[in-house]
Amino acid sequence: MAVPKKKTSKSKRDMRRAHDSISAPGISVCPQCKEPKQPHRACASCGTYKGKDVLGSEA
Repeated sequence: MAVPKKKTSKSKRDMRRAHDSISAPGISVCPQCKEPKQPHRACASCGTYKGKDVLGSEA
């Protein structure tokens, strides 16, 4: 069974984990209702995507 010969330092351990953090999702603004929304998705408040009504008139 593989066993490390030397202890991995805190610096090396943390450098290896530097890319594992998660980032916040991108936020854009709906051109119709000016509410925040995720890019490339229909607006949850007004139901439009690229200027077209795709979710029906729920608002």
